[in-house]
Amino acid sequence: MSENVISLKLFILTKEVVVIGSGFAGLSAATHLAAAGLNVTVLEKNDTLGGRARSFTSENGFTFDMGPSWYWMPEVFEQYFERFGRKVSDFYTLKRLDPSYTVTFPDSDVLEVPAKMSELEAMFEKYEPGSGLQLRKFLAEAKYKYDVGINEFVQKPSHSVFEFFDLRILQSAIRLDMFNSMANVVRKRFKNKKLIELLEFPGLFLGATPQKTPALYSLMNYADMSLGTWYPMGGMYEIVKAMVQVAKDNGVKFFENQEVFKIETEKNIAKRIITSDKIYEADIVVAAADYHHIDRNVLPIGESNYSKKYWDKRVMAPSSLLFYLGVSKKLINLKHHNLYFDEDFAVHAKEIYEKPSKPSKPLFYVSVPSITDNSVAPADCENIFLLMPIAPDLPLMENDYDYYYDVMMTRLEKHTNQNIRDFVIYKRAYAYADFIKDYHAFKGNAYGLANTLLQTAFLKPKLKHKTIKNLWFAGQLTTPGPGVPPSIISGQVVAKDILFSC
Repeated sequence: MSENVISLKLFILTKEVVVIGSGFAGLSAATHLAAAGLNVTVLEKNDTLGGRARSFTSENGFTFDMGPSWYWMPEVFEQYFERFGRKVSDFYTLKRLDPSYTVTFPDSDVLEVPAKMSELEAMFEKYEPGSGLQLRKFLAEAKYKYDVGINEFVQKPSHSVFEFFDLRILQSAIRLDMFNSMANVVRKRFKNKKLIELLEFPGLFLGATPQKTPALYSLMNYADMSLGTWYPMGGMYEIVKAMVQVAKDNGVKFFENQEVFKIETEKNIAKRIITSDKIYEADIVVAAADYHHIDRNVLPIGESNYSKKYWDKRVMAPSSLLFYLGVSKKLINLKHHNLYFDEDFAVHAKEIYEKPSKPSKPLFYVSVPSITDNSVAPADCENIFLLMPIAPDLPLMENDYDYYYDVMMTRLEKHTNQNIRDFVIYKRAYAYADFIKDYHAFKGNAYGLANTLLQTAFLKPKLKHKTIKNLWFAGQLTTPGPGVPPSIISGQVVAKDILFSC
C-alpha cells in the first residue's frame, strides 16, 4: 500500500462529520460517509428519526405514516442497500399493488390503474381507440428519459452547467424534451380528458401546472406505470428503520431532540454545531434539514449561501392539509391509493400555482393502507390518510380544517356509498403550521421546490456552500429534488462529493 493511500485513510479516519437531519437524504449521506471510514453523528430535531417520513401510533392502536405513502422506483432502494452488502428483503417485504391506484372523475366513473401492462393498454383503448399503442410509445419515450435522468442527471452534484456538457446528454437533449411541456407531450398523443388527467397527475405534486412542467418529468409516468406502485409491509417507516439499522451497522451515531440553533464558523470553516444543550465539533457538516432554514436562520449573519430575495423568488411545490383517521369498521369501494379528480383539475391547479388561494373545489387523495396491511389498524378497523394539496405559504385557520374535512368526507362517502365519519374514532389534522413547527419547512411546503425548467439540475440551490468550505446541503430543496428516491440519491451524491473533496 502506497504512503499516499495510507495517509488518505488516516486523514479520513480523523474526520468528524455532523449530519443535521435524519430524513432520507440525511440517512443516505450519513451511511455512505460512515462506510467510507468517517466518524458520523446525526442530529435530529424531533424525538423520532425519519424527518418527514416519521410514523406515530395512536392510543387506540392505529399506526400512521406521517409523510410519504407512495413507493416508486424500487430499484433505487435495492441499489442503496446493495452498496452496504444488504438487500431490501433483509428488512421488509414489498408487495406490488394491483390496481396501483384508482381515480374517480366528476361523472363518478372510477378508473382502476392495473399493474399489468397488457391490461393497462386495454384500459386506455376502452377510453380512446388507438391510445393503447400511443401509451406504449409514450412510455418508451418516458423510459429513455428515466434511464438518462436516473443514471446521468441525478448522479451529478450540479455544481456547474459544464457538468452537463457531456456528449451523450447533449445528443439526448431533444429526446429528453427539456424545453417542451408535459401538457404538450401528453396532448400530442392523447385526446381523452380522463387519460390526460391520469398521465398528468404526478405533476400536481411536482410544483407547477402541466403547461409549465418540463416534459422530462414524464419519466414519472414510466416509474408509475411500468415499474409499478409498491408497498413495504408494516408501512413506509420500515424504510427508515432499515436505513437507520444499516447506518448504525456502519458506525453512525444518532441523537434525537437535538435541534440545531447555530453553526459557528471560523475563517470560512464550519467548526461547531450548537443545539439547545450540546456543542458538537465538526470537520465536515451536511445540512440535510430544511435548506432555507439552515441558510437564513442557523448560519451566522452574512454567511448565508443565498439572499432573502433569492429565496423569495423560489417557486415552491404545494403544501398540504392532512388528516390521519382511525375508523372502527371495514370499508367498501376503496383501494390502497385513491385519487379524487371529481372536480375541475385545472381550477385546483391554478389555485395552487398561479393564483394562490384556498381551494374552491379541491381534488384530494385518500390512502387506506390497512386494506393491504392489517398491522396498521386494530382488527375490523381501517387506517385512512386524507391529503388535500394547497398553495405554499397559505396558512389555514381551525375553521378551514373543519370545512375541508367536511368537504372531503362528504364526497368520499358519496363516491364510496357508505357512512364513514360516524365511525371515526381517531382524528388528527396536520397542515401548514405543523410543517413549519416540525421541519422548519420553507413557506410550509410539503414537497420542496417546484420542478420547473428554471429550477432543474444546476439551477437548484447548490449542494455545496459557496464560501464555507466544509458545508454541504442535501434533501428536497437541492439536487436532485423532492421525493423519496431523489432524497436518497441526494445523500449519496453529497457523500460522493465530500469524499472526492477529501
